[in-house]
This record gives sequence, C-alpha cells and structure tokens, in this order.
Amino acid sequence: MDASAQRPPSKKDVFRVVSGNFLEMYDFMVYGFYAAAVAKAVFPNDNEYVSLMLSLATFGIGFLMRPLGAIVLGAYIDRHGRRAGLVMSLAIMSIGVALIAFTPTYASIGIAAPILVLIGRLLQGFSAGAESGGVSVYLSEIATPGNRGFYVSWQSASQQVAVVFAAIIGVSLRGFLSEEQMLAWGWRIPFLIGCLIIPVLFWIRRSMQESADFAQRAKHRRATLGEIYRSLLQNWAIVLRAVLLVTLTSVFFYMITAYTPTYARQVLGLSAHDSFVVTVCVGIANFIWVPVMGAVSDRVGRLPVLLTFSVLIGLTAYPVMAWLVSDPSFGRLLAALMWMSFLYGGYQGVMVVTLTEIMPAEVRATGFSLAYSLAQAIFGGFTPAVCTYLIHETGNRAMPGLWLACAALFSIVGALTLYRNADIARRGTAAVTPA
Repeated sequence: MDASAQRPPSKKDVFRVVSGNFLEMYDFMVYGFYAAAVAKAVFPNDNEYVSLMLSLATFGIGFLMRPLGAIVLGAYIDRHGRRAGLVMSLAIMSIGVALIAFTPTYASIGIAAPILVLIGRLLQGFSAGAESGGVSVYLSEIATPGNRGFYVSWQSASQQVAVVFAAIIGVSLRGFLSEEQMLAWGWRIPFLIGCLIIPVLFWIRRSMQESADFAQRAKHRRATLGEIYRSLLQNWAIVLRAVLLVTLTSVFFYMITAYTPTYARQVLGLSAHDSFVVTVCVGIANFIWVPVMGAVSDRVGRLPVLLTFSVLIGLTAYPVMAWLVSDPSFGRLLAALMWMSFLYGGYQGVMVVTLTEIMPAEVRATGFSLAYSLAQAIFGGFTPAVCTYLIHETGNRAMPGLWLACAALFSIVGALTLYRNADIARRGTAAVTPA
C-alpha cells in the first residue's frame, strides 16, 4: 500500500499540494492588478476605456478554457491519480506564465502581442480548470476524521497567501518605480518573479505522495475515461447545482482582490499605494477566516454556514458599496473590504469542502473541477469587466455590490436544492463531527 495510507497526514503533505495552487492564484492576481499597465503595453491604446476593457476581457477569456481543462485534466486526475494530474497542471500553467512575462509590446510586434498574451491566458485557464479541484479533492482524501472542512480550506487559504504576496510586490514596486516606469516595464517584474519560483514549485509538488483513498480504489480497479465521463453525465444535476454554489465565491473573490486596485484607482480616485495596502489586508483576513470557518462547519454542519453567509452577503453587499462610494477614502475602503473579507471567508471556508462531499468518488475531481470552472468562466473571470461596464453604463459606482448580491441569490438556491437530496445530505452529515 502507498506510504501515505500508513501514516496520518502532515503539514508537509498539505504544503506540497497547495504550492502549485499558490502559483495559479498569484499569476491571476498580478494580471488583474496590472490590467491597466498590460492594456497600455500590449493592446492598441487609442482609447483608454477600450484598451482597459480589452485587457480585462482577456483576463476573463482565460476562464473560458477552465471547463475544457476540468473535463480533460480532471478526468486525468480521476484516472491516473492526484499527484500525476497536479504535476501536469503545474507544467501547463508555467508555460502560460512565461508567455505573458516575455511578450514584447504592441509597439514592437503589433497584433502578435495581444495574441501571445491571449494564448498565455488560455493555457493558464486550461490548467486552472483542474488545479483547484485536484488540490481540494486531495486534501479531502487525506483529511483526518471530522476535520475535512479544516483540511480542504487550505486550498483557498493558499490562494490568499498568493494575494498577499502579489499585493506586497505591488506596494514595493510603487515605492521604487515611477508611474512611467511601471507602465513601460515595471509591470513585468511580478510575472518574472512567478517564472523564477516555478522550478521550486515543481520540486515541491513532485515529492507529493498519492492520497491513500485513491491508491486504495486504484489498487482494486481503475476507472476508464469512458466510465468517468458516463458517470459525470449521470450526475449532471449535481454539477449544475454546484455551479450555483461556486458562482458567489467566483464573483466575490475576484471583486475584492483582482479588481480592487483597478476599482480604487480608476473609480474611487484613491492612490495605487492605498489600494495595494488594502488588498494585502484583505488577503491576510481571508487567510484567517477561511480555515476558521472550515473548522466551524466541521462542528455545526455545512448547510447552516452556507446559508448564513449567503444571506448576509445578499443583504449587505450593495449598502456597503453605496456607503463606500458616498465619500471614498482609504479608511472607508479598508472598512468595507474587511467586512467583505469576513463574508467571503465565511462562505468560502465551507463551500469548497461541500463540493468535495457532494461529488461521487469516481468523478470527484472531474465533477468538482467542472462545477468550479463553469462558474469561474461564466461569472468570476469576467467580474472585473462586468463591474467596469455596469459603472460606465449607469454612472453608479456602487453597482459591483448589486452584482455580488445577485450572485448570493444563486448560492442560496444552490444550497437549498443540493441538500434536499438525501444522499448528498447524508454524505455531508457523515463528514461533520457532532457538536
């Protein structure tokens, strides 16, 4: 039997698997943070609004590849193992990072520049389609009894470390480089840093052990790709309901992290330094709240936590944003985002583990990844562009709050319909330690 099946999981096991997840989120964050600079360097820039929208749309287009990556790489993970699939996703992700980092400017190579950046984003989206699902499933399968929510929450917690790291780099660069230098070449530095840490992440991830749960099932019988896809089709209703759950976290995360620097500077008129400092604080707060609420859901159950935070988000998102835009300041932005961070952490801490529990074991990675990637592709990745469009068309700077409130309604419907299914409710309840 695999060594991992003979010993309890350690902190090193968790660190090895979430390391690649860090790179995925780091690169997505720096693209969102420097969307305006990328727009000026890589896209035609006769019109600033059009240029920015092209850059943000490219950010969103990468998410359209996620469902394909979920189906292809997710099935690979379910058939060949968690370790093999996660190493492959890291390799594909690395190519995308390098493409964006080294693409020449539009002034140098013309239309080839945005095309290369688009290819890089598509590769990143393809790999990310199975990354979060593979990591979450692995953590759920190595978790100790009664602590699955806490273990799986570290998938999202590792992404918050990436947010903080990316934002700290942003604060540092703004302190050393002028605005002209940032627009000319400084925006490439975060992407180059991502390239430099790739070899280290490969070394870390290759040392992973296969999860005992998968190793035990594969020892008796390994499902064929045809069986995986047939099972996925048979469980389409679960996947679609899971998409409703993920919609909220997709919109929420990219609104309070990747979109914050652009929103604070271009909509609220705050400084780049202030926006990055707030983003650092958001990442730190998320890092705390996500595992805390994952652990809480291990004690009180998944559904109560999901519904509580969905309702709070739906009721407070727009009023908080309206309060912020009525008198924009660093203090108000920080206060508003700290409240948002608490709500996000409370919801995300239980949502991810819920997805691992509602999916049948034979398609756990594929089903999770497909639901996650569909929500990201349809709603999450385009959230910065949608928010920018809504503000531009209505003139109401608080419109991102309304977009978030609508996503909360989807989550409430998804949670209630999923837990009406007796089998799903039983699987979730069996993973929770009685209070």
